[in-house]
Amino acid sequence: MLDELKIFTGRAHPGLAREICAELGVELGRSETMKFTNDNSFVRIHESVRESDVFVIQPSCEPVNDGLVELLIMIDALKRASVRRVTAVVPYFPYGRSDKKDQPRISITARLVADLLEVAGVQRVVSVDLHAPQIQGFFSIPVDHLTAIPILAGYFAEKKLENLVVVAPDAGRAKTARQFAKRLHAPMAIIDKRRLGNEDKVAMEHVIGDVSGKQCLLIDDEISSGGSLVGAVNTLASFGAGDIYAAVTHPIFCGMAPQKIQSSPLKELVVTNTVPVPPSKRNDKITVLSLAPLFAEAIRCIHTGTSVSTVFEKE
Repeated sequence: MLDELKIFTGRAHPGLAREICAELGVELGRSETMKFTNDNSFVRIHESVRESDVFVIQPSCEPVNDGLVELLIMIDALKRASVRRVTAVVPYFPYGRSDKKDQPRISITARLVADLLEVAGVQRVVSVDLHAPQIQGFFSIPVDHLTAIPILAGYFAEKKLENLVVVAPDAGRAKTARQFAKRLHAPMAIIDKRRLGNEDKVAMEHVIGDVSGKQCLLIDDEISSGGSLVGAVNTLASFGAGDIYAAVTHPIFCGMAPQKIQSSPLKELVVTNTVPVPPSKRNDKITVLSLAPLFAEAIRCIHTGTSVSTVFEKE
């Protein structure tokens, strides 16, 4: 029974929210989100939500701060309207890369975002492929950490690529690459990568594993400027790799990233729709898969009190 289920969204990614609603067979909740002339954000809920189980869909995408504040204000508005429970569905978590204090006198901003969500009144959080899994521990409320691995790996399984090697762009992604490799029954390799400072500049010099003459599938959680991905592609090409593919969950695509991808040796980049990918950021090398069925099933499980682990079992 989904009678008391309601879904709302801010202005960050209404397209994904509508897809999720279509999967669940419910209407998107009516709300108003705007800015006053003094740049203050305003949110109003245009229907009764008393004693409802409410899910707010709002990923982190440009403008990030506006989206985050909209999410916080919408949660507060819903709590003041007497909802039974409010869950924040955040496909791409704000400030997820600021998950540790690795420099003097900086903020662990991902923890700050977690605190803000809890203070606003959220009672549960759903996200997918967090940049660092320990972000779950920043919350004192339940966090359902979904993954796009089954959907991305399923896409490549259907392609039936021969002589395939799954490649982690650095040691931090080795565990994810291993999960891909297991699903695709393929060996894996790791690129030795070092990040240079706070800018999107990296050094890649070595590949651990055999990629010569093989089709390669690079795995990562997000693509921002495209520098790291293209650097990894060029490194694999220099070690004699054949066709090179990439699977990335979050397509942030800052600046000239789509153009870098288009001009690189990469054969295909497969991403998901955790954030909007407008036509201006697409080209014939980029394939976008929808995670609406994944989020819809997770929402259904949470609403009906079923274990969310069944989502992974079904995938």
